[in-house]
Order: sequence, then C-alpha cells, then structure tokens
Amino acid sequence: MRTRTTILKFILLFSLSGIMLNTNAQDAVKANHVALYVKDLAKSAAFYKDVMKLKEIPEPFHDGKHVWLKTGPYTNLHLIQGAAEITEHDINSHFAYSVASMADFTKHLDALHIKYGNWKQDSKTPQVRPDGVKQIYLQNPDNIWIEVNDEKL
Repeated sequence: MRTRTTILKFILLFSLSGIMLNTNAQDAVKANHVALYVKDLAKSAAFYKDVMKLKEIPEPFHDGKHVWLKTGPYTNLHLIQGAAEITEHDINSHFAYSVASMADFTKHLDALHIKYGNWKQDSKTPQVRPDGVKQIYLQNPDNIWIEVNDEKL
C-alpha cells in the first residue's frame, strides 16, 4: 500500500509539473496583429498589397472600414479607416518586415517609384547592421515608417 501511495504521489507530482511547464508556454505573449488607423483605407490597402506584397485575408467586420492582411504564419496587419489627418512620424518608431532578397525587393520598389533609403534617408543603398543584415526604410501612405531587411528568420 505504501509503494502504491508513493507511486500515486510521484505520478501526481509529475503530472502537475508537466501542467505547469505547459501552462507557462501557453501563457507566453505572442504577436497576433498590428492595427493601423489610416486616413484612406483603399490607398493604404493598395500600398500593403502592391508595394509590400501582403495577401489580403477575410476580415470579421464586413463594414467597409477594415482590411486585414497576412504578415506571417501567425500574424496580421489590421488597417482601420478613420484617421482625421496624416502626421509625421519619427523613423525610430517603425515596424519591420524581412524579405528573401534585398536586391529583388529594391528593384520592385524602383519599378513602382517608391521612395526608400537608409536610416538617414540620404542614400538608396541599404545599410548593413553589425550582424550583416541589410536594411532599408520607407513610409506608408500615412507616413508610418517601415523597415525592410534581409534577416534570415
């Protein structure tokens, strides 16, 4: 009986430790989506589809004021119509996307006549981080900064 009780205690402790380990992993905060309040929904949606090459996905509101785009396996971009004006933003506040080939992406931007450059915006030549990743910066129609890099994720 004592051995059986000891085994049951061991099983219970083992099970609880597994639950605690899994709970920590399940409770970790994960990226889901970024929401941008935009002045012109059609113009912003076209920018993200045509320039950034994001795929539009179904949106739950069905009211003509929202567009959702896929940004990664588990992340989305949510555009919301309604900003009263377009304001300036500092380049330090930006979000970043990675591309497989910086040369191909900048060629795509050049074909569309999209302005981009390094951090200082004084050259179209991508800057190179200390870890070798190339970066460029551009702005969306609402002047929000976007970094595009070639980091291999």
